[in-house]
Amino acid sequence: MAETISILGFAGSLRKGSYNKALLRAAAELAPEGSEVQVFDLEGIPPFSEDLEGKPAARVKDFKAAIEAADAVLIVTPEYNYSMPGVLKNAIDWASRPYGDNSFAGKPVAIMGASVGTLGTARAQYHLRQCCVFLNMHVLNQPEVMVASAQDKIDPAGRVTDEETRKRIAQLLVALVAWTEQLR
Repeated sequence: MAETISILGFAGSLRKGSYNKALLRAAAELAPEGSEVQVFDLEGIPPFSEDLEGKPAARVKDFKAAIEAADAVLIVTPEYNYSMPGVLKNAIDWASRPYGDNSFAGKPVAIMGASVGTLGTARAQYHLRQCCVFLNMHVLNQPEVMVASAQDKIDPAGRVTDEETRKRIAQLLVALVAWTEQLR
């Protein structure tokens, strides 16, 4: 019997009604057979400080442990000011520090995001990809999931209702599982 592929997903948004958290919930529902998406909420991760990296908060320790235990990572990012939000960058900084203790090293990763704009987080995703290169992550190149006009594809209850968006999320997860198996 094949081993279940464990995917750790987290969204770079703290907002309760976040479109990106909705994408993450959809991913958990749409995980292909033989895989599971476990969601980690970035709420409670303190601002990064090198003064504290030797004694990280419990929430940071939990985040690093969850990344290390996962077979793959799914990052869902909003776009703020042409880039990823500070919440996401802060969490990435904590998880990759101190030097020599990068929890992301060698992990397969897929990226997706949603926005009310017409580019669907394209700039944020490309910036995040640059960070992943430095962190020695294996970024899945395709398919890309950039959900534009998210307000028309996600209902007020936070459910992704657009079938094409759900299909693309499912395709991304299938590709991430295959990528993870290939890299083993």
